[in-house]
Amino acid sequence: MNIEEFFLKSVGEWNSMRSKHSLVFQEFEEIRSKINIIPLKRNDSRVIKVLKDNLITSNAVNKVFLISWEAQSEWGEENQEENSSGESIIIPIEISKKEGKIIRSVGYTEAVKVISLYKILDDGTLIIYSKYSQICTEERIWFVSKNLRSRSSVTRAIASSAILQTSYASEIRYIKN
Repeated sequence: MNIEEFFLKSVGEWNSMRSKHSLVFQEFEEIRSKINIIPLKRNDSRVIKVLKDNLITSNAVNKVFLISWEAQSEWGEENQEENSSGESIIIPIEISKKEGKIIRSVGYTEAVKVISLYKILDDGTLIIYSKYSQICTEERIWFVSKNLRSRSSVTRAIASSAILQTSYASEIRYIKN
């Protein structure tokens, strides 16, 4: 499987339940999300802007995807619900069949644009490495079945390599009748 096949297999609406463990603050967060993954056209104005901002020609790009989400979280001592939403344009660029870069208009760990490195293992697991100013994240995404994905992440401090946070999610595709 290559990166485009992985994302094409991911197209659809997903219900996600994620547990996030902050090792620094010794807190646990439960997050429920609706995630929607759709292909975009290369000539979409948002795609053109991301490519221009990253000095990349559209010739290097085949498929482009938009990931949007709406999340509900129970966070903090008051256990109050907090809602968040957003979207990120995902532009995979293959270096080889199993490795490459992913340009994201919004990162996974921080809400800033980021260029991540990826590799796909022989079992189809996608591993994404993202480096931000102070932290780095390793995400692993794999299909348990056609309509069930799992995702895990580990976030570390760059300066000390200390593990700051971990998470695990189960994502179930919404199937329309």
